[in-house]
Amino acid sequence: MEPENAFDALTDSGTAIALPGTYAIRWKRILCVLFFFSGFPALIYQLVWQRALFRIFGVNIESVTIVVTAFMIGLGLGSLAGGWLSRRRSIPLLPLLAAIELLTGSFGIVSLDIFDKVGSIALGMPLTLTAIVTLLLVIVPTLLMGATLPVLVSHLVSRSGNVGSSVGLLYYVNTLGAGASCLVCACLLFPFFGMQTVIYMAASMNALVASGALVVHVRDRREVRVLSTQPPARPASSPVLGFGTVLALAFAGGFISLSYEIFFFRTVSFATGSSALAFAVTLGAFLVGLASGSREAGEWCEAAGENGRRGLVEGLILANLLGSLFLPIVGHLGVLGPVLLGVCLLLVYFLARKWGILFPCLAHLGVAADNRAGMQTALLYLANIAGSATGCILTGFVLMDRMRLVNIAIVLVLAGLVCTMLLAISLPLSPQSKWLNAGKATGLGAVTLLLLPSLTSGALESLMWKKSPDATTAFANVIENRSGIITVDQTGAVYGNGMYDGRFKIDLFNDINGIVRPYALSLFHPHPRNVLMIGFASGSWAQVIANNPEVSSLTIIEINPGYLELVAQKPEVASVLTNPKVRIVTDDGRRWLHRNPGSRFDAIVSNTTWHFRANATNLLSTEFLDLIKEHLQPGGIFYYNTTGSERAQRTGCLAYPYGALFTNHMVVSLTPLAVDYERWFRILEAYRINGQTILDLRRNQDRQLAAQLKTIQIENCPDILARTIGKIPITDDNMGTEWRYPLGMQ
Repeated sequence: MEPENAFDALTDSGTAIALPGTYAIRWKRILCVLFFFSGFPALIYQLVWQRALFRIFGVNIESVTIVVTAFMIGLGLGSLAGGWLSRRRSIPLLPLLAAIELLTGSFGIVSLDIFDKVGSIALGMPLTLTAIVTLLLVIVPTLLMGATLPVLVSHLVSRSGNVGSSVGLLYYVNTLGAGASCLVCACLLFPFFGMQTVIYMAASMNALVASGALVVHVRDRREVRVLSTQPPARPASSPVLGFGTVLALAFAGGFISLSYEIFFFRTVSFATGSSALAFAVTLGAFLVGLASGSREAGEWCEAAGENGRRGLVEGLILANLLGSLFLPIVGHLGVLGPVLLGVCLLLVYFLARKWGILFPCLAHLGVAADNRAGMQTALLYLANIAGSATGCILTGFVLMDRMRLVNIAIVLVLAGLVCTMLLAISLPLSPQSKWLNAGKATGLGAVTLLLLPSLTSGALESLMWKKSPDATTAFANVIENRSGIITVDQTGAVYGNGMYDGRFKIDLFNDINGIVRPYALSLFHPHPRNVLMIGFASGSWAQVIANNPEVSSLTIIEINPGYLELVAQKPEVASVLTNPKVRIVTDDGRRWLHRNPGSRFDAIVSNTTWHFRANATNLLSTEFLDLIKEHLQPGGIFYYNTTGSERAQRTGCLAYPYGALFTNHMVVSLTPLAVDYERWFRILEAYRINGQTILDLRRNQDRQLAAQLKTIQIENCPDILARTIGKIPITDDNMGTEWRYPLGMQ
């Protein structure tokens, strides 16, 4: 007969005895529900904070690596703090969890303002100091987030006597909440709400979790007191592996997992043309996979034995097999078109699921279920986080800069197989099992090394072109570096990360790439002496502007140095690299402007990428247009591509008193525009590029071209504003069309 309340579970002497299973099960469910909803806002913060920090420090790979690594370090240090707290049995669990949630939410509410203020101070600092500032910005919330796992593990282990199942269960629910958060952000929150509103939603969820924890604590505090002092329900299992061994394997597992995440994101981003959704949905699929693997591991840890250990090794071999097949599979399924993204995410899920088994199993195999379980779990988590941070730096910063996608796949498979073999050697398995697994791993490694390059031939073409007949035609040129993948097709069209980025063509005749737009600079400005250009791409725009007779200096900001390597190979544009007027800086355009407040220009030109690509808002928002004002000389103009976005056009007309639309380019200014066709044709006749004239009005065909140029419509801002009534201006907060366009809403 069950006792009527928690005190019936005590002996007369006050010593705790085993409670009926109903109480323990209910307690575990409460923790799981709370920890699931704790993971949800955590990922919202990560996505929003990453974007906010990228906006401040730039979206070049150095900034990306710094931000992600700072998050990892904060989580790792937080796990140590959690391990220390887990040793303090006098601290009640649920109030502690509530305090963590409330502190995280409180920081979240003011976080964007803090980032903006501190980030503006750190803009001019060297890379190392920038990394330190970034870490300091996120250290408080990530410390809090990282502390929860070891604390909760310690409490569950004190009752179950099984570290692996406790880690597996908690890691499962928290990671599942984080994965669900990614998908909800991508499909609901970011398309319809601004960054600050989403932050408020996350903070509200923190408050709800904290309230739930406190309500349960107050309501059932006597029961909780008994549960907190209850001894393990069954004898604790002894570690099978040395703690040093599991730390090393946890480090390796973190390194491989995070490296795969970077690898998958690069592939999915290329396949989607740098869609803003790419990161969120890839991370979501990866996290849900890790969560499923953790749940599977928790069940395995409940009844692990010889067969279970052998199954763990075989599962990792399968994970490596999936890693070796990923590129060949997605590369040959481009004919599926939009369905390809679903296939990619499904493969991401299954591979992450297999690797997700490793961490809880290592906890089960190497951590004793005693009063040190919380701290040892914290150290294990720290090792895993350290491996993840190393993977971010080595794979994202080094390997991506020196290897092609297929070579990175080979490295990851081989690294995964080495990790698998080390685990197999360390586990107490029969010699026959060890030799068999070693043979499987060696064979898979050899096959991957020998066959993967040929199996992935044409994969990039298939990923980019999908159902198009061009998918069977090899690229004329491919440049891969840590900033992205640049491809050139057989017709000379340039693509940056899977999206059209221009052509190597400077001829006004047969103008298939809109090269008339940079030539038209003198149509709108009488003397553009000093010009700033954001973005280099094919170099065609730079070549045209640098050879404008009125231009005396051209500063070019380009985030991907691979374009310089590409341009050097093309005779039409190569001379721009040695033009004495030209200075090329490798940097993020927005960050460069922040870091050079004293620079002023007669014209700032930006052939901005498609308005719906990831981070395109950074160059189209009201805040960016205001930043441009600070860098214009009196009478200066900002000349930028809207790629047909009515929101971008309306934003420009609202931000500046004067403006017009020329083809798809906005030209805006703080002073009236001086449109002068005679001046423009005079400048065009004076042009000489590589010794060739551009326009000679003595020739009949050139006079016909000039007549055609006069027919290009120029739409002034009053007409634009009337045409775009109801369109919401683009801001840093609402992120423009980045999240709405892929869903067919913009």
